[in-house]
Amino acid sequence: MRNDVAAVQALFQKNVVPSYARFDLALSHGSGSHVFDVTGKRYLDFGGGIAVTALGHAHPAITEALVEQSRKLVHVSNLYYHEPQGRLAEALVNLIGPGKVFFCNSGGEANEGLFKLARKFGHDEGRFEIITTFNSFHGRTLAGIAATGQDKVKKGFEPIMPGFRHVPFNDLEAVRNAISPATVAVLVEGIQAEGGVNIATPEYLLGLRQLCDEKKLLLLMDSVQDGHFRTGRFQCFERILEQEVAQGSQPAGFGVVPAAGSAEPGGSANSQTRMSAPHFLPDGISMAKALGGGFPIGAFWVRAPYADLLGAGTHGTTFGGTPLGCAVALKILEVIRDENLADNARKTGEFLKNGLQQLSRQYPAVIQSVRGLGLLIGFELGPKIPKLPADGTRTQAVRFVNLLHAAGLLTVPAGANVVRLLPALNLRPGEAEEGLKIIGSAAAKLAG
Repeated sequence: MRNDVAAVQALFQKNVVPSYARFDLALSHGSGSHVFDVTGKRYLDFGGGIAVTALGHAHPAITEALVEQSRKLVHVSNLYYHEPQGRLAEALVNLIGPGKVFFCNSGGEANEGLFKLARKFGHDEGRFEIITTFNSFHGRTLAGIAATGQDKVKKGFEPIMPGFRHVPFNDLEAVRNAISPATVAVLVEGIQAEGGVNIATPEYLLGLRQLCDEKKLLLLMDSVQDGHFRTGRFQCFERILEQEVAQGSQPAGFGVVPAAGSAEPGGSANSQTRMSAPHFLPDGISMAKALGGGFPIGAFWVRAPYADLLGAGTHGTTFGGTPLGCAVALKILEVIRDENLADNARKTGEFLKNGLQQLSRQYPAVIQSVRGLGLLIGFELGPKIPKLPADGTRTQAVRFVNLLHAAGLLTVPAGANVVRLLPALNLRPGEAEEGLKIIGSAAAKLAG
């Protein structure tokens, strides 16, 4: 194993476009929820490749799927049929509801597909505008940054692509007031992960569905980061709406059906029901990240009435939905189901959240608040932490993350003042406890 961090960094500085503000870590290999740098130091990984490594690192099931499928067929173009893509599409449809799936390579591409779907839907009426929210994040393409409700991603890329309007998150009336004759869709995240781990309320989501039906708009959801069982259900909106379903307070037309026979992994009482397809379901959902567990694959699902809008020649991709990528994604779904990882995300996430809340009570000047669902958790740092090392070029969240790195824990900033936890869905209780101890130790030093 090469022991020279500086040499690795020099390779990047000489040959790689400097579009990332990278941490000073050069990683070598990983196993489960741990990674190792080139010096041999071990880190507990609570960043998960930004919600990608659903099964952790070097999972044998993924390796076996890659090897087995690579012996048969790695790639064919989408001019032909192949079974893995059809089977994966079927699995996703069974998990969500009646509709169809398009496969691509990333979350940014998945959102681009939703933008094109919306424009196709409204084209004949001259409607093209999509309402999104402040603090949202929808990718790095020109349309993605136009859709994103954060000015920092737009700087230097003006003029910004027209067709997007931003309103406050969780504010239904703001959406209603923003609708114009050109409006064709509303795009939201169930949890604004990049924007600070802000969770949509049940009333907001249900209200959006009703408003979109009333105004003949598409309701689109960016589930790239908060989906794929990260919150304890396949889709984040299902977890958010659980309480509404359990209390029977859902509006007319909102239905619940048994999950028996569905493809949903997990067997707890809480996961035995899911929303019925014709009622709350969004009209389109973008997916990526954990879908491939580290293998690049993205997708978007389109609800049945609109699933054929993008006909032959209207959208395409060279590498989307390859046999290799689909075989890996199918294997990940199988492992999640067989190992009840949806339930593990729920239970282990609750353990982490409770532990962080306890730390917040112990060190309120350091950890101000905690929020999240399942294994998508954020803790907000206090506005002034005098003992946090000063660095005028970096946010408070980045500086705190650097302290955790030094202690052997990988986490991810979310905005300027929130630290995000996105560990593998198979994170073990002992690993969760270890992570809490590292965070607690850092908080104690800063508060002491």
